[in-house]
Amino acid sequence: QVQLVESGGGLVQPGGSLRLSCKASGSIFSIYAMAWYRQAPGKQRELVAGITPGGSTNYADSVKGRFTISREYAKMTAYLQMNTLKPEDTAVYYCNGGYGTSWPGGSWGQGTQVTVSS
Repeated sequence: QVQLVESGGGLVQPGGSLRLSCKASGSIFSIYAMAWYRQAPGKQRELVAGITPGGSTNYADSVKGRFTISREYAKMTAYLQMNTLKPEDTAVYYCNGGYGTSWPGGSWGQGTQVTVSS
């Protein structure tokens, strides 16, 4: 399985922006579906956004129009651009990847904390 390492989390004020990165190891990134999940305290882990090897995307209703998932094949990196952040976006964000065109895949990152607070 590919190894995934997230970065880019932190503390941001409501209305602010953050960009998360997920660096993949190995040579199969191009055929991996990638996704971002999040888990808030006391809640189940939920899909935030996903992107297929071909570039098709899917978003949770709660983040549509605010978050954008993308991938850069040469750098074997997936990104989650988060704009207009709200306190309810506070969670640990996990990168996920796997073969095929659906989520979740078999590989998970270690998670990165995003806190939206004034």
